[in-house]
Amino acid sequence: MRKLVVEFIGTFFLLLTMGMTVVDPGAGQFAGLAIGAVLMIMVYAGAHVSGAHYNPAVTLALWMRGRLSTAEVGPYIFTQCTATVVAAIAVLCFKGDPILRPDDLRVIPGLLAEFFGTFAWCYVALNVITAKGTAGNQFYGLAIGATLTAMTFAFASVTSVAFNPAVALGLAFIHKVGATNLWIYLVAEFAAGAAAAAAFKFLNPDDK
Repeated sequence: MRKLVVEFIGTFFLLLTMGMTVVDPGAGQFAGLAIGAVLMIMVYAGAHVSGAHYNPAVTLALWMRGRLSTAEVGPYIFTQCTATVVAAIAVLCFKGDPILRPDDLRVIPGLLAEFFGTFAWCYVALNVITAKGTAGNQFYGLAIGATLTAMTFAFASVTSVAFNPAVALGLAFIHKVGATNLWIYLVAEFAAGAAAAAAFKFLNPDDK
């Protein structure tokens, strides 16, 4: 239960920060910095309890890596998705239930952008939190937060930069992601999580 509470808190503040900074009046060009910073903060706050996934794609990657039991996968993902829905409702309350037009999204660029951004997040998380070579490090939160910041700035012109199935769901609730485009995010992000786990295992065959 403690793990799920931590996952709820971290994922809630991730989507809350994203919504508050990208929905007008927001943080403009500084939104990416705020989003990366809150992820870094929540990773440092919760990694020792839940692993600080805050992302179903990361949960999938850690399960494939062997660092999460099969029984925990469903509750983790359900909690993460619930947290983003609650955060989305909070954003709509703070912003006065704004009328938003979902961002335009082309299928192939959208798939690729969400895949690459999510892959980077999952791959970095696997290496800085679970690898033997980085055990006991103090930079894991900074590395993960900086990755999200970099990917947000890199792909903001292509997608709504979710890089996270739960966040994509939350963004759909506040109408920043169109319902007809939600599948693009989910397919790309879960595929990226699986690919990151496969890459980690291939590159670190002795790291069990």
